[in-house]
Amino acid sequence: MKVILSLAMAVIVFASSSLMAIEEAKYRVVLKDGPIEIRNYEPSIVAETVVSGEFEDAGDSAFRRLFRYIDGNNVSQEEIAMTAPVSQGRSEKIAMTSPVGQQSAPGGWAVSFMMPASYTMETIPEPKDDSVAIREVPAYRAAAIRYSGFWSEKNYQEHLTELNAWLDANDYQRAGEPVWARYDAPFKPWFMRRNEILIPVEDD
Repeated sequence: MKVILSLAMAVIVFASSSLMAIEEAKYRVVLKDGPIEIRNYEPSIVAETVVSGEFEDAGDSAFRRLFRYIDGNNVSQEEIAMTAPVSQGRSEKIAMTSPVGQQSAPGGWAVSFMMPASYTMETIPEPKDDSVAIREVPAYRAAAIRYSGFWSEKNYQEHLTELNAWLDANDYQRAGEPVWARYDAPFKPWFMRRNEILIPVEDD
């Protein structure tokens, strides 16, 4: 599940955010096996939108839409701090988030930004754009594989295969669809990028 972010937009976002610490999704590692971890994630709130398009292009328009929301396109006209990572995946079973995530969805992809932990569902600004939804994500457990490299579907699929094989070998039951998470701007050297794939799993 893949996203190519607009370079111009990313320069603005990440250049400004590099001056301060970026809040990341909070989790506790309960097991580690090489590049694979089992993590317990804390509850969070996400801003989410669904877009159509190919795996590698879906995040571009979604990123712009979500960035406008955190940049003040909300009822309160409030700017919201950028978080990491960006998550992408299928919308029918989104059971996790990072700041920017992508999952596949019926007819497209669900892309999400995690909101700063200081917000609640009562205090988070309401989007002006009807295509942006605010959703509460409960605590969950996920298997994660971390890797570097290009934001390509081939790279994603290779590591997803590795993670699925590990889950089968270790008798973990899946509890949701894979989520692709990216932590870095597109201008960061490919070999230094932090990418992850997360699959929600059943608690022991």
